[in-house]
Parts: sequence; C-alpha cells; structure tokens
Amino acid sequence: MASALSEKLSRLVKEMRGQARITESNVQDMLREVRMALLEADVALPVVRDFIARVKDKALGQEVVGSLNPGQAMVGIVNRELVATMGQGVSDLDLAVQPPAVILMAGLQGAGKTTTTAKLAKHLIDKRKKKVLTVSGDVYRPAAIEQLRTVTGQAGGEWFPSSPDQQPLDIARNALDHARRHHFDVLIVDTAGRLAVDEAMMREIRELHAAVKPVETLFVVDAMQGQDAVNTAKAFKEALPLTGIVLTKMDGDSRGGAALSVRQITGAPIKFAGVSEKIDGLEVFDAERHAGRILGMGDIVALVEQVQSGVDMQAAQKLAAKVKSGEGFDLNDFLMQIRQMKKMGGLSELMDKLPAQMQAKAGQVDMDKAERDIRRKEGIICSMTPLERRKPDLIKATRKRRIAAGAGVQVQEVNRLLNEFDQMQTMMKKMKGGGLMKMMKRMGGMKGLGPRG
Repeated sequence: MASALSEKLSRLVKEMRGQARITESNVQDMLREVRMALLEADVALPVVRDFIARVKDKALGQEVVGSLNPGQAMVGIVNRELVATMGQGVSDLDLAVQPPAVILMAGLQGAGKTTTTAKLAKHLIDKRKKKVLTVSGDVYRPAAIEQLRTVTGQAGGEWFPSSPDQQPLDIARNALDHARRHHFDVLIVDTAGRLAVDEAMMREIRELHAAVKPVETLFVVDAMQGQDAVNTAKAFKEALPLTGIVLTKMDGDSRGGAALSVRQITGAPIKFAGVSEKIDGLEVFDAERHAGRILGMGDIVALVEQVQSGVDMQAAQKLAAKVKSGEGFDLNDFLMQIRQMKKMGGLSELMDKLPAQMQAKAGQVDMDKAERDIRRKEGIICSMTPLERRKPDLIKATRKRRIAAGAGVQVQEVNRLLNEFDQMQTMMKKMKGGGLMKMMKRMGGMKGLGPRG
C-alpha cells in the first residue's frame, strides 16, 4: 500500500531521527526529499506546497530547535501534518435520520463502486447491526445490476431488482418506497459510472440526489489513480454536495497520492478505505493510523483488530476446555488453527500492518512460500480419515503413502506435518489448567474471558 511513498518517507524518518541538531540548512534538505517523495507519489502540487510550508514553519520554530531530540521532534511534525492533510480522526457515517437512511454512491466506471456498495452493506450489517437494501441505477451496464445482486448476497444484505429498460429515477424511487414499506434501516443506491466526467452523467446524478435526498453522498475513487483521482473528485464536488470519500484499491501498489490529495481538494472527509478484494475488506478510514503506515510505523491497532475479528472465540474456548480436561489436542484442532490463520487474511495481509523494520526482518522469509505451506498442511489433514485425525498414532507407513497421494505431496511432507503436530501437542499438554486461556488473553484476543472451572 502506497509502497513507493512509504519506502521513501520511512527512510527519511530514520535519517531525521538520527539528527542531533536541526538547522535551517538540514531542514531544507529534508523538506526537499519529502517534497520529491510526495510529488513522485502523485500528490497534487497545491497540497504538496501547503504541506511543506506548514512543516517548515513548525520545524524552524522552538518545538524542534529547542528539543532534546530534534530528529524525533521533526518526525512528529511530519506525522501530525500528514494526519492534518488527510483529516483529523475518524469520520463515520451519519445515519441519525428517520429510516431508511439513503446513501448515494458516486464515481467513475472502474473505481470499484459496485463492490464498494456491497462492502459498505456488509460493514453496516456487521458493525452497526442495520437492515440494508441495495439497488443499482446503472442501466447502461446490465452486468452491473447482476453484479450488485451477487455481491449483496455475499454481504448478507437484500437487493432490489432493476432492469436496463427502466429509468434510474424510477428505480431509485421504487427502491425507496420498498425500503420504507419493509422497514429497512439503510438503502444504498449504486449509480451509473462513466469512463470520464460528462455533463449528462452529472445531470442524471444531480436529479437522483434531488429525488432520494441522501443523508450521505459518497464519492468512490480509485487510490491508484493519483492526480486523475483529484481532478474527478473536484468535478464531483462541484456537481454534488459530497459528504465523504471512499478510497478503493488501497492494497494495490499505488503511489499513495490520492489519500493525501482528495481530502484537501474536495473538503470532504475520507470515510472508508478498501483494503482488500474480500467482501469484508473495507475499513473505516483513520488518518492517524494511515499516516503511521505511510511513515513505515505500521498499524498495530488494525493488526490487533484483524486478529480479533478472525479469532473464533467459541472455538477457542472449546479448545481450551478440551485441553484443560485432558482430552488432548488432535489433528482436527490443528486444522482449526490453520483455518483461523487463513480467516485472518493470511500472512501477507497481516505483514502489511507491521512497522517497516519488522517487515524488513520478516521479509527475509518468503511469504508466498509460507502461504503455500499453510495450504499444503490443510490439504494433507483433509486427506486423512476422521479416525486418523482423532488418533494420529494410527498413521503408519501405508496410511502415510495414501494420505500423501491424496494430497498430491511427498511422504516427507506428511512426516513433517506430523512432527509439527507432535511439537504442538507437547506444548498443549503443558497448557493444562487454564494455561491456554492465559496465553490467549496475553495475546489480546480473549479480553474478558477466563478459564472456566
């Protein structure tokens, strides 16, 4: 994510931290580097100028010059100004209206509007316990209507049917009427995109806006567009009273400029960021955490949240009770642990949220190889019979050959998995008497849960 910008700024952060004295000349050198990094990341020129002026003004003040550790003070200023550029704190959706609250999704074709509509539905269902209806007003791209039906189903929301022979205004009014009669909390209207901004599209979306009176009008923009994202955001801001921005494809190898530019250019807060292609890959945008990622400080809060949301608490408690009772840890439990790791988004997704120094250390490990290894382990256990999983001691030479053939691996791979399982089983035996729960509580994933007597 914003890898080029992150790389340059994290290197600069290291250099700044090492500075014992901050003078006007080394401030100029640092700011030149920061300026180049921002321009190369496709941050809009007016935003870069404003950012550099603010940092320079504060850097040459007493805060840095009189500081015991000027380098760190300078890093703190860059961090704070990054946060200020992207908007302080968190701006969530304002749904405090008589239901249904209408959310209008606007943006260019290819920005990821339709999938973002479903991701937003998933977020509202899971995090805010809302009953959500989606509808597509994109009558120019028939596949968009069908796509929204599919992804809304994956999100657990309800979809209102529409067809290419209808007018977008009629579709939106009918959906709103249906949402009122069936007591939906939220209606999300996915509008038509175009390959470029044109007057006909803007007129249509203005009419839609006037008809459905949305409480939120969100502009969906591809973070990988850089400077183009800023220009389209400007055009939409002039046409519509935007209440927020959703940055999509933040997990791509983007230059990162859009996140720093759109807030300042449009004046609308960034409310969400698309961080993966999965249906739950939408995060409430937090400027402080995003600034930390850009500066290579990582996002430990997001990492903890991801681990917590991926951990199946009931399954973990059952496993703890089982180990405590002395029943032992079998290959079904081992399989559950592997699947928990996959559910958390895999190793590379967790890695993205680590600080740069830790990423560099972990980068020595081949992540793709590690991911393949996890999948291979799952395949081997799935090739075993239920009895073999419960009683691994039964697995001798002939069974090993059958399991290896079923999983498409060598017998050595089966032996390696069984050795790892033995090590884990030994560790679990030491965890009797509530030790497992204590360990999980220390990891932060089991707050408020204690060993059950």
